[in-house]
Amino acid sequence: GDVRGYHKPIMLAGGVGNIREQHVEKNIIPDGSYIVVLGGPAMLIGLGGGAASSVASGKSSEQLDFASVQRGNPEMERRCQEVIDSCWAMDDQNPIISIHDIGAGGLCNALPELVGDAGRGGKFSLRDVLNDELGMSPMQIWCNEAQERYTLAVAPERLEEFRAICARERCLYCVVGVATDDEVLVLEDSHFSDGSDRQKTPIDLPMETLFGKPPKMLREVVSVDHNAPDLDFADISVDDALERVLSCPAVADKTFLITIGDRSVTGMIARDQMVGPWQVPVSDVAVTTSAYSGRSGEAMSMGERTPLASVNAPASGRMAIGECLTNLAAANIRDLSEVKLSANWMAAAGHSGDDAALYETVKAVGMELCPELGIAIPVGKDSMSMKTVWQDEQGDSHSVTSPVSCVISAFAPVDNVDLTLTPVLDMTTGSSLILLDLSGGKQRLACSILAQVYNQVGVETPDVDDSRLLKNGFLAVQELINLGALSAYHDRSDGGLIAAAVEMAFASRCGLALEIESKTDALSELFNEELGVLMQVADAKRSEVDAVLAKWGLEEHAKVIGEPIAGERVSISLNGQQVLDASRVALHRTWSETSFLMQSMRDNPVCAQQEYDRLLDTSDTGLVSKLSFDTKDDITAPYIGGRKPKVAILREQGVNGHIEMGAAFTQSGFSAIDVTMTDIKDNRVDLAEFKGLVACGGFSYGDVLGAGEGWAKSILFNDKVREAFQAYFEREDAFSLGVCNGCQMMSNLKEIIPGSESWPHFVRNASEQFEARLVQSSVAENSNSILLSGMQGSTLPVVVAHGEGRAEYKNDVSLNNLALSYVDYNGQPTDAYPANPNGSPLGIAGLSNDSGRVTIMMPHPERIFRSSTNSWKDESWGEFGPWMRMFRNARVWVD
Repeated sequence: GDVRGYHKPIMLAGGVGNIREQHVEKNIIPDGSYIVVLGGPAMLIGLGGGAASSVASGKSSEQLDFASVQRGNPEMERRCQEVIDSCWAMDDQNPIISIHDIGAGGLCNALPELVGDAGRGGKFSLRDVLNDELGMSPMQIWCNEAQERYTLAVAPERLEEFRAICARERCLYCVVGVATDDEVLVLEDSHFSDGSDRQKTPIDLPMETLFGKPPKMLREVVSVDHNAPDLDFADISVDDALERVLSCPAVADKTFLITIGDRSVTGMIARDQMVGPWQVPVSDVAVTTSAYSGRSGEAMSMGERTPLASVNAPASGRMAIGECLTNLAAANIRDLSEVKLSANWMAAAGHSGDDAALYETVKAVGMELCPELGIAIPVGKDSMSMKTVWQDEQGDSHSVTSPVSCVISAFAPVDNVDLTLTPVLDMTTGSSLILLDLSGGKQRLACSILAQVYNQVGVETPDVDDSRLLKNGFLAVQELINLGALSAYHDRSDGGLIAAAVEMAFASRCGLALEIESKTDALSELFNEELGVLMQVADAKRSEVDAVLAKWGLEEHAKVIGEPIAGERVSISLNGQQVLDASRVALHRTWSETSFLMQSMRDNPVCAQQEYDRLLDTSDTGLVSKLSFDTKDDITAPYIGGRKPKVAILREQGVNGHIEMGAAFTQSGFSAIDVTMTDIKDNRVDLAEFKGLVACGGFSYGDVLGAGEGWAKSILFNDKVREAFQAYFEREDAFSLGVCNGCQMMSNLKEIIPGSESWPHFVRNASEQFEARLVQSSVAENSNSILLSGMQGSTLPVVVAHGEGRAEYKNDVSLNNLALSYVDYNGQPTDAYPANPNGSPLGIAGLSNDSGRVTIMMPHPERIFRSSTNSWKDESWGEFGPWMRMFRNARVWVD
């Protein structure tokens, strides 16, 4: 009767970034400092978030659950971030004294914490809070958890300066009070000026009352034994087991989820989920660069084995950490001691046995395994209400309880982002696949994917029995990465060794010949999910790898299991007896079918079918680089150290691609200037000063009026601004570029851009979905775009990230001034999805005007101007990718 599942979804919280040393500590807030709320207004949402996540499982009311619902406003978040970035960029002149986020509890938590951290009190006015729902009660204004807000302390003499920054970014803010020396929290409500003292001042209490030591909680817990039967896999074939395992959502292709999220924004993404020429989502680790130059960066990985907690909760926590580390090991981690973990804990407090299971898991992770590994868990999140209870129409009670869930995110500095390994196999030389088993020879199957797909649970789960073996395995892989001794890498996790091996074959479009020696049966050997990693080692590197494994005491834990082969067959033999002989294409189709079916229901089913059928084309060579120029030829070399023409990096509210655009132009010899539309409207900037004007990508005005149309109308319907832009476009000594949202916007300015009459309008993608992909493109042979000079005829990958990129023409499709096309693997313009990600006719991806001085394109060349930030790259490119030529062309043309 103890039904386990996830009626309440698991919450994952974790992000990677970096912060300068001077910003780590909050400054002391002087008496009289203004306290500001930056961001959106109060709204009648999120009133029960903190309470709903902490109330005893199954005891919360329906009203409380509904009251805890949040909503996100990414555009407001973007504006807040621009204000904050503008402030810290002022270095020692930063007007922000101290900052605090607003989360659970809303202002009632954030404001006292902001001043309390500085040993201050505060005097606040409730009616000064920006409010979108005037019927809210005082409690609702004070406690709602409307997101995208921050609390700040600003010195009175800097307020006007701060106000100007907010106005430039069109970001809401309000001054709600002042910090005081008397360490008393006072909240006044002017709405009740004629009421009682309690109404006029609903809060007046010492800060120590809020922040004094709370009483310790005492819980009496009882452990519960699990009595699941042993696993029974009699008469189950490897073929049938593999088909079921590859179809399980935990193992299956996640493309339909991954391609709807922008994974290239910032231009600092060195490793996303998609790997190889065919962009298969099997990467173990995420890697970002720390700057727009150099090789350093940050890596992030995740680990979770929550199903194990239904039988052995501490094992689930240990395995989450182990999986996190075997994923992270694919990157060039500087030192294991620098790995930091974020732990997300979810449990059903009060459910029989789960309190004890939670305690044992926290102890196993925080007091035992992590200290043994020498790593720390500085942050995390929790939810203690992971149970749903309801009654059916007959009045019978039902419940579903989540297992105790420990989800781990790991973060670490990376010395060289280019050394990151992927599961893509090198087919150019003889090699072997080596399994490094980090379980000490165990092959436990309880709660595995294999068990789940046969509706079984089992008794003995995988576990981390030897932390030293895990640690040495991680360090050995790092040494091998630094030596350049590994060609490919994939961890053994969900689905076991066989899933890891075939995923490597999917990413590489090759076959496998595996010949495994084992003391156990085929299912235990192939489908156990104990900790381990699968490595490809070139024959020439074999002795080097063996020496490193011996150094770390791992030679007995490593065994050769076979090799990748050309062709389409996946063959597996165990102790000389063949247990699988299958088509790699058929297995890949099985692996992707779940994704295809979900995509068919959510998106345009025609597009989903086209993408699924792409797997049948064994002649598909994937992404290629065929260039008409040399990427190592820096045509701007003569201008190094010379004058730097100014280029306006133009943005409107909601635009998010301006930083990487500025970086690309800066490294091409320009002085890139951040220009907002408010700068132009308020006469702070004159376009006559610039040689280049670049409209960047993002979501101006949330695209609520259509792709880029709100941005364009803000120009066309303002006489002064219209005149400024029209005069700029008519200049013969200046160029313009519109990318993504900027492309959409400029296409709506045809009436003021000479020679652009044949340009299309951009509408919703044919797939009916946001598309974020790396696709093949070709520069038109006869392109007149000054930005694509010398690139004509080149076929090269380009990244896209848009929801409305389909070119639509009022009359016949026009190829006048075609600049860029989406092409198939044969280099031919295509309408087929996903090679053409938006359905534009004849593969149209970019255009220029008659003079060639104005270029618009939906793809994002600015995000991949460095080789390191291409999801797939040609090793011959060097430091910069081929799209750097476009920005260098601009610099040469200016002179």
